[in-house]
Amino acid sequence: MSGTGRMRGYGVRLLQWLGERDRGFTALRRAGRAAIVMPALFAVGGQVIANPTVATFAAFGSFAMLLLVGFSGPMGDRLKAQLSLGLVGGAFVALGTLASATWWLAAASMTCVAFLVLFLGVVSSELANAAPGLLLAFILPVSLGGSASTIPDRLAGWGLATAAALLAVAWLWPAPTREPLRGPATAACRALAARLRSDAAYMLGGPGAPTEAEHDRVVAAEQAAVAALHAVFLATAYRPTGLSTATRTVVRLVDELEWLSLVLQSGHRPKPATVQPAICRVRAVAATVLELGADVLSVTGGRPDRLHEALAELSDAVSSMEHDAAAETSAVGANREVNRPGPTNGIETVITALDPTFRALELSYAVAQVARNIELTATAERRSWLDKLLGRQPRGLSGSLSAAQARAATHLRLTSVWMHNSARGATGLGLAVLVAQLSGVQHSFWVVLGALSVLRSNALSTGQSAARALAGTVVGSVIGAALVVPVGSNTAVLWFLLPPAILCAGVLPAAISFAAGQAAFTVTLVIVFNIVTPAGWEVGLVRIEDVALGCAVSLVVGLLFWPRGATAALGRTLADAYRAGSQYLARTVEYGLVRCSADPPTAMAARPPVDEAARAAAAARRLDDAYRSYLAERGTKPASLAEMTRLVNGVVSLRLAADAVLDLWRRDDDPTGTARASARTELLSSTRRLVDWYDALAAGLTGAHPLPQPLARDELATARLVDALREDLVRTDGRTRDTAARMIWTGDYLDALRQTSGPLTDVPDVLTGSAVAS
Repeated sequence: MSGTGRMRGYGVRLLQWLGERDRGFTALRRAGRAAIVMPALFAVGGQVIANPTVATFAAFGSFAMLLLVGFSGPMGDRLKAQLSLGLVGGAFVALGTLASATWWLAAASMTCVAFLVLFLGVVSSELANAAPGLLLAFILPVSLGGSASTIPDRLAGWGLATAAALLAVAWLWPAPTREPLRGPATAACRALAARLRSDAAYMLGGPGAPTEAEHDRVVAAEQAAVAALHAVFLATAYRPTGLSTATRTVVRLVDELEWLSLVLQSGHRPKPATVQPAICRVRAVAATVLELGADVLSVTGGRPDRLHEALAELSDAVSSMEHDAAAETSAVGANREVNRPGPTNGIETVITALDPTFRALELSYAVAQVARNIELTATAERRSWLDKLLGRQPRGLSGSLSAAQARAATHLRLTSVWMHNSARGATGLGLAVLVAQLSGVQHSFWVVLGALSVLRSNALSTGQSAARALAGTVVGSVIGAALVVPVGSNTAVLWFLLPPAILCAGVLPAAISFAAGQAAFTVTLVIVFNIVTPAGWEVGLVRIEDVALGCAVSLVVGLLFWPRGATAALGRTLADAYRAGSQYLARTVEYGLVRCSADPPTAMAARPPVDEAARAAAAARRLDDAYRSYLAERGTKPASLAEMTRLVNGVVSLRLAADAVLDLWRRDDDPTGTARASARTELLSSTRRLVDWYDALAAGLTGAHPLPQPLARDELATARLVDALREDLVRTDGRTRDTAARMIWTGDYLDALRQTSGPLTDVPDVLTGSAVAS
């Protein structure tokens, strides 16, 4: 019994150790399924059906669908994705077989198919997840040449693998439903709500108000929750979202919640009992909106009725706050000393009256955006089965096909990191097939698989992965030879060793290292080939030769397509995103100002900046992918993640601030025209100054020019603006007064961007240096 107890203790410690490295035992689940299914199908094809072709395609088909692919979401969605993978993979098996007859057709078709599969991964995480399995479905038949008459046997093996994979995913240790962003987004909403409620209570003061230390703890908890959400979002090499409506809306929350957190950080903390009750009411209602939004988001298909009511209450609170602010400004402006002509007389009093209102207005817009996205998520999940089948979308959201087209079109340009990755990977696999076809290497399939297994984000990491792959292959070959030499032709022992070898091949990459997984994979292959054709340790030597050739091909292609790594590409993509965002901001301000002009606007100026908004969003998506490539890059980072994250967040702030300015003017359906041309000129001048600075920053990021100095504050700009609007601010006409207030708040948005632009000039030398070196 004591021995049994010790064994249990060892088992518990082993599971704890593995659980720390393999969260949720994801790799263990996959490896366990493959360790059961792959040998079983191999035995059915080879021993029962007695057809080596069926056995080979059944075994490696199950390997592709169980070890290389892992879908998330509800079980129904997983099974549909698994079935789709099997059907498309079957088509690839047939096409690959037909293309394998001619060497040039085999290489060309491999290149085209690989590019299509890799590039379409940008559309959704589900397609990106399926890419390795789909590539293997084409690599296998195009490498193992065969005539058209072999297609039925190959499809039979692949079909067996598809059926077995569906059963295994559904019944063998099914993973719980995983929506990686939903839980952290819900937690971030609750933390931000607590922050806003604590802000309101702290500002009002009085009995029961939190102390400064208590308030600081709430602020720290909020920032930690938003940082955790951001970390989950960046944890994968692609955007963690699928094509479904609900997942597309949830992923939008990441930027919006981060921006809300930045808005709260940028505001000055007022002293207790010094803020208008109307402003505190806006914060309190906004907290309620976020709390109800978290409740809706925490369940699938939650009812958003109470959230919708809270949004309406928030809108009323904002309107009331704006009215109170305008009235207070009118009273201040009517003061004889303040109203005296001159750019400095009493201006600070007017600005002080409007600034807290602007801060509340800014955060209320961010909260409303978050709530609307949560409403769309719940509405999409509550659609009927028929509506989902027909692709009927909630109002205000594009369809899945339109979203897929938009995402793909975003990266159809030479500067796209995803385009680079896809072209490099496709060329690497095409060259590997070409080399395998022309060199006459035994087991040419492993040449291509070697290239696929070590192709990474840049030339440096490709070389590092190639070295690890070769080291793992050597170790695996030695271990495999040590296993098969004493066994000889006794295949019964090899059948016994095959399942644990597959299990190790699936678990060791997550538990130990890439090289350890490669060694276990090599042992698995040595065993498989010795079962099919007993050859002893010689299989291991052939494996080393083939994978070395595949690694060499991928290394050459990596050097050719991306000699400078992910860092230089990140600098270029950051520059594009800042340019697109600043142009969007410029058009947004222009659109708002022409609406309050007494002069008839031009057709272009009167048009909402829809195209500019789309270009800014597309540039932000490209930046997201470039940043992921940078994070996935092996080796020591040449710049701190804090520095890079600050630059990426600057793009988010710029784009969402432009969204907020656009919403500010859209909410006023009929702004009163004003003759204050000097005020419009002042705002346009401030906008141009800010846009020119962002353009200079973009040029500095690409190494074209030196980086600009932080944008200095024009001390008299706000004073000139308020002075130009003085008469409108003190009018009894509420509409004219509100339009003037909106112009001042537009200036506040511009100044907020100016304040956040200062830290952006602290750019890591590696960004500008790598770009200059090119």
